[in-house]
Amino acid sequence: MITPTIDVHAHVLLPEVEALVAGLPGHAEAKQLDARRNGPAALAVSGPMVGERIPKLTDVAARLAAMDAQGVDVQLVSPSPSHYHYWADEGTAEKVYRTANEATATHCAAAPDRLHGLGLVPLQHPDHMVYALDHALEQGLAGVEISSHTPCRELSDPAYTPFWARAEETGAILFLHPFGCTLDERLDQWYLSNTVGQPTENAVALSHLIFSGVLDRHPGLKLVAAHGGGYLPTHIGRSDHAWSTRSDAGGGCAHLPSSYLKRIYFDSLVHDPRVLGSLLEVAGADRVLLGSDFPFDMGSEDPVGALRAARLSAADFDAVRGGNAAALLRLA
Repeated sequence: MITPTIDVHAHVLLPEVEALVAGLPGHAEAKQLDARRNGPAALAVSGPMVGERIPKLTDVAARLAAMDAQGVDVQLVSPSPSHYHYWADEGTAEKVYRTANEATATHCAAAPDRLHGLGLVPLQHPDHMVYALDHALEQGLAGVEISSHTPCRELSDPAYTPFWARAEETGAILFLHPFGCTLDERLDQWYLSNTVGQPTENAVALSHLIFSGVLDRHPGLKLVAAHGGGYLPTHIGRSDHAWSTRSDAGGGCAHLPSSYLKRIYFDSLVHDPRVLGSLLEVAGADRVLLGSDFPFDMGSEDPVGALRAARLSAADFDAVRGGNAAALLRLA
């Protein structure tokens, strides 16, 4: 049996979610913050870019046609990170995650042999996250997507302990995909908000999970880091050095930080075959999954071709192309 080609980093746009939050207190302020972080030049490009891709983001037939053109058999579909709305109060947040979970499940149900989905949880309300995760799983989704932080909490916050425990217990996939960077206006030119901001946020969030001991306490977490984990995998030696030499760096986790990379899954979206090769070296070929960021312009229109460019062994190529994801998703 030939292993299917599986893209674990693909998005769906959910107009139902945006209709829920339009005009609510806090929504305008969140949009203004996003505008400041990105800058006017980025917004002028991003609006038309997303507009051109609406069919692929919302219409299943258009999605499947694009997948066929890419040679992708299966997608793991997650809501656009613009749907997080971590500014929302408890009542609104519940409506957001329920609507997102149900709409994503409906989208994927139109092609169940080719589309699997992820839902959302309200990271700003830790007490609601277990309920939100259970709701996503009840819809038949494989897990949920989370960002790298909320305005008031890092992922190392003890308030998230019940969520990590429930995710580990259920085997839910957790897709770590940042939205927004706390460096704010320092990155508001030349699209640095994305090119520098996203890999920075990945590195910070993963470091919180490693150094705080979350991955020691919950070794069975199925955590998938977008964008190849950002800067962390290629600079993990600095983390190891700090852990080994400084008492303030080494008290939270039991082992060298680099050892935890073999407990995390990473997508292949690093835009450089040399970096992809390094990622496989430090994380292991069994921990890297094909990812395209479908269908956005910062993604890859030919994810399989990008994988071939890394000149992997046949076994490693097939593992990353789909074997690892098939096992993670428990596909027959």
